[in-house]
Amino acid sequence: MKKVYAEVLDEMDLREKAICVPPAGCAVLAYDYIDIDMVEAPHGRGAAVATGIKRVRPENLVFSYQGDGDLAAIGTAETLHAANRGEQITIFFVNNAVYGMTGGQMAPTSLLGQKTTTSPAGRDPGREGYPIKVCEVLAQLGAPAYLERVAVNKPAAIRNTKKAIAKAFQYQLRKTGFSLVEILSPCPTNWKLNSVESCAWIDDVMSKVFPLGVIKETTC
Repeated sequence: MKKVYAEVLDEMDLREKAICVPPAGCAVLAYDYIDIDMVEAPHGRGAAVATGIKRVRPENLVFSYQGDGDLAAIGTAETLHAANRGEQITIFFVNNAVYGMTGGQMAPTSLLGQKTTTSPAGRDPGREGYPIKVCEVLAQLGAPAYLERVAVNKPAAIRNTKKAIAKAFQYQLRKTGFSLVEILSPCPTNWKLNSVESCAWIDDVMSKVFPLGVIKETTC
């Protein structure tokens, strides 16, 4: 995923304008892989830190790169209110339905019946609730300008992801409002699947719960 947005930044000639906010979690070492300005944020606070940077430096392209445990759990409030205010930032939300970095615990996006280290019998809606569909939740707000869900499990999906990332950047550059791209991403280790099986699982199972496509779009 980091390679995908790095390619888009170069293709759009935005490297010198870009500031990425990677909170603690799956994105914490992003500065080792992408040669752009980075500002670390505490766990879950990506939208809040990105908001502060964008308000001080409105000429920059500011985006956060966050996992599902980060954004949809501890970062729920920051994300929701930044979206509700229509902050001129972009969020890339990597959804692999599990806490991929800290031991494979159940995430807010884990599927019903999905086995994790903290739901060994499978996620039970009566005990742990239902998977949170972040794009659909944010779509109920008035301010968000662009929300789309994509995937990175096969070449055609990656091409669509690049298009969505470029569109999200355009929304910010044109000062059209808050944008978020949710990316369904495989996690073979914690899913207990091999790489091929993980990519197929996104198509066969995960995308049935989290449908791909544009969830909300205003005129850019």
